[in-house]
Amino acid sequence: MFEPLKPVAPGRRIALGISFFVAFFLLWGGVTLGGLVPPLFLADPVKTARAGIDLFMKYGFLADIGVTVWRVVGGFLIAAIIAVPLGIAMGAFKSVEAFFEPFVSFARYLPASAFIPLLILWAGVGEAQKLSVIFIGCVFQIVLMVAVTVGGSRVDLVEAAYTLGAKRGGIVRRVLLPGAAPQIAETLRLVLGWAWTYVIVAELIGASSGIGHMIMDSQRLLDTGQMIFGIVVIGLIGLISDFLFKLANQRLFPWHFLK
Repeated sequence: MFEPLKPVAPGRRIALGISFFVAFFLLWGGVTLGGLVPPLFLADPVKTARAGIDLFMKYGFLADIGVTVWRVVGGFLIAAIIAVPLGIAMGAFKSVEAFFEPFVSFARYLPASAFIPLLILWAGVGEAQKLSVIFIGCVFQIVLMVAVTVGGSRVDLVEAAYTLGAKRGGIVRRVLLPGAAPQIAETLRLVLGWAWTYVIVAELIGASSGIGHMIMDSQRLLDTGQMIFGIVVIGLIGLISDFLFKLANQRLFPWHFLK
């Protein structure tokens, strides 16, 4: 069970994953229902579940979820459409990398939340501002990660392709991209998770809808049950999207996951 790098059977993997959630909820219920933590600071699982039912039945929480998902997907797709081609160009051509990398390396350390006041000034408090925060938070990370992936391609394969008569365009299309595609897909899967953190930050300020807006309203009312339920919903949506993304990657690049 603890042998390094030894694969875990699918059934055991599922059982281990479920067992952690069971232990987590037992611990949560123990410290809250047992009175170790006051309800004002941490609602118990039962109160949180009831708050979630109220959110769906009375306050139209499903619409907030839809708005937040739309913002995440929209901002992430805009970032990916721009970042992936640029990252491929930087990884494939060192002159392009030398031109863009200093700025991209600088920009990726800038917190997206720091741009919110400027984005509100430039774009108002509408959807453009929310999408811009997610875009800024994702685009530079994707660029560098894709560039590193493509730049790490096997040189011997490139040399063999040149020997067989391939041109520069053919090297990128038929050698670099097929070899890097599985890892690029994994990069996008990871950055999609980061996009969820940025959308909540964007919705905490100047928003009238979304999960982040609901959490802020609940904080004003000191309703920790609704706050925790909103956080749990974010985690569940992220878990589902991560599973679907990973499943799609396995279907598209089965050879990569057989290693």
